[in-house]
Amino acid sequence: MITRFAPSPTGRLHLGHAYSALLAHDRARAAGGTFLLRIEDIDTGRCRPAFVEGIFDDLAWLGLSWPEPVWHQSSRLAVYGEALDALKARGLVYPCFCTRAEIAAEVARAASAPHGPEGALYPGTCRGLDRGERAARLARGDAHAWRLDVERARATLDGPLSWRDAEAGWVRAAPETLGDVVLARKDVATSYHLSVTVDDATQGVSHIVRGRDLFHATHVHRLLQALLDLPVPVYEHHPLILGDDGRRLAKRDRSMTLAALRDAGAAPADIRARLGLGPPAGGAD
Repeated sequence: MITRFAPSPTGRLHLGHAYSALLAHDRARAAGGTFLLRIEDIDTGRCRPAFVEGIFDDLAWLGLSWPEPVWHQSSRLAVYGEALDALKARGLVYPCFCTRAEIAAEVARAASAPHGPEGALYPGTCRGLDRGERAARLARGDAHAWRLDVERARATLDGPLSWRDAEAGWVRAAPETLGDVVLARKDVATSYHLSVTVDDATQGVSHIVRGRDLFHATHVHRLLQALLDLPVPVYEHHPLILGDDGRRLAKRDRSMTLAALRDAGAAPADIRARLGLGPPAGGAD
């Protein structure tokens, strides 16, 4: 068994992150497997080196350990570019020149804009662009993203797709519920969907432990695995840790960060108890 914890260094870790990391670590340890740490730092505008160091400090304080070197996604952009090129060569992605404002306006104009679990879906404005116009705009250097043509991608596959989830059982993949998701932008040569799918496969991750807020993303990841001929891990989408107000924790909840709790006198055992976790198999590291 190989599990992983893959945070983005855009703030300090909070109790929700601790729950995911501890579960993934404990699952691997109980099975005699390996727990990996990966830094998902493709959002260069928000990621900070200080937060990377904070991740290392917080996880070490919790008693977790992992093999070195730790992968940083920012150093693997060429790898993601190769995966994107493979999809381009098959005509499964298309350039999208729409701005966020234009997409919002198009959705507002639509009498019954399609919606998915995360809100209104991209209306497909650029999906049907004339090839000549696409080529001219690309040659001109117009800002664009690359979107997955989900309908065309599904048409290349035989039969339905599914994955096994420790919480939900066998799940039939329905990537169309998220629409034509972005796989890369001009300023960031990849997206969460593409980079996480490629990296989990390359690192041999067999069991993915993450929050239920990412359950719907797995529909897209399962499609990408099929398109790129990648193995399918077992998933465990665990319940989210909520704050005192009943909302899911976010990095803005500074009072709930591990650093703040540690400064207030909490010990790693206190964090485990607060999260409903017992001691790890085999005792502390």
